[in-house]
Amino acid sequence: MIKKILLNIFIFQIISSYASAQTNQQIQIFDINQGKVVKYIQINTDLQQKVENFLEGITGVYVKYNPIPNKGFMIRIPLEPNIIVRNRWFNDLVDEVILIFPDQENPYLMVFDDENKPYFLTFKGNTEEFLALLNFKP
Repeated sequence: MIKKILLNIFIFQIISSYASAQTNQQIQIFDINQGKVVKYIQINTDLQQKVENFLEGITGVYVKYNPIPNKGFMIRIPLEPNIIVRNRWFNDLVDEVILIFPDQENPYLMVFDDENKPYFLTFKGNTEEFLALLNFKP
């Protein structure tokens, strides 16, 4: 229960921080176990390109009842410029992506539509390369 509250606070922080910090945005790595952001990384073109590839590689909807895991980590990546994603599962402008890395499952991503409704989607792509670019080892 406490983790869900902390997670909701984190998601609210992400949404509200977007409005106040258009410039100098950073990637945030949130450790679900610790309930806090453990690392900040400046966005660069290589990281942005990897995330664009993940968005292009969307393969479906994440179908589990509770999409927020109890263990693992999440990475919030702001996108500048925003990216239009059009596929049969999501069709909207994306200004940030949250990659979710559950403890015992494959990663998936969360994006928001223009009404801030979250979508949890599966994707194909090499997350190991992405994590190496972040210099982050879970």
